Amino acid sequence: MSEVDGSRQPVTCTVKAPVYLQIGESKAEPVQSGVCVVDVPLPFGKPVSVEEITFKNYYTAYVTVRLLRRASGQDGPTKWVTALRDLPLMDNPHTERGSQDYYSIHRKQMLVEADHVVSVRLILRQPSSAWLTFSLEEIKIFPHMEPEPQKVVSDWLSDLILVDPLPDVEGLPDPHTVSSSIQQMWALTEVMQTNQTTASIGRFDVDGCYDINLLSLT
Repeated sequence: MSEVDGSRQPVTCTVKAPVYLQIGESKAEPVQSGVCVVDVPLPFGKPVSVEEITFKNYYTAYVTVRLLRRASGQDGPTKWVTALRDLPLMDNPHTERGSQDYYSIHRKQMLVEADHVVSVRLILRQPSSAWLTFSLEEIKIFPHMEPEPQKVVSDWLSDLILVDPLPDVEGLPDPHTVSSSIQQMWALTEVMQTNQTTASIGRFDVDGCYDINLLSLT
């Protein structure tokens, strides 16, 4: 039992009505054989590589999957092959457990390569006489999708964002010269601060009216 990915799309196909096989030739009182056949023809002229078959069970105990495969080319011969034999769908044919569950058959479970398929035949078996009818519902066939090839080095290099080249510095001063000048100015400033006096400069008359005592500001 599995969940189906909603992003995938099943193949457009027609699910034919189930055909129940009978024992004997009497039409008045037919005896059920417990075998049912469901054919699912795929679109004409478009063979499909099958990835997965999903369905909802309805009291079927076992299912066998047969594929009608076409040889290479549109006009090649076709041949029926058994992809899966007697897959159990119910724990016990006489009890209801698993009788209405959803199931998925993946191509990895199949005994043959599910490629170039033109029709799918599901053979259902229910050996118990406890159920008047049995079948499969909501049958869907999903095509096999080839994975995208991995990118080589040249591919992912082409996806990298190109960095703009260095800006045009024509007309600007040389950075080394600017750095040297700044260092010289810093050294000159250090010398001036070291040699600066801290003594009082004295008293002065300003316009003969005010005395101002000037001190150094260091």
